[in-house]
Amino acid sequence: MIITTILLFFEIILAPVVFAIIAPQLLAAFYARHIGRSFWFWFWISFLIPIISLIILMNLEDKTKEVAPKETV
Repeated sequence: MIITTILLFFEIILAPVVFAIIAPQLLAAFYARHIGRSFWFWFWISFLIPIISLIILMNLEDKTKEVAPKETV
């Protein structure tokens, strides 16, 4: 009885709260990795400044794009 009550509490109440707290950090970290930045650096930065870190990431240049060399004629 007690175990089912604890599991029910975690599944219904605690899990969505934990997800809502961690979601912005994971979003920032995975987006940072997508644009060629450090996953863990942006994960921890987004704990300090969650919304601002996402705005900064959106304005940073994508490091994964390769620049084609210019041909001289």
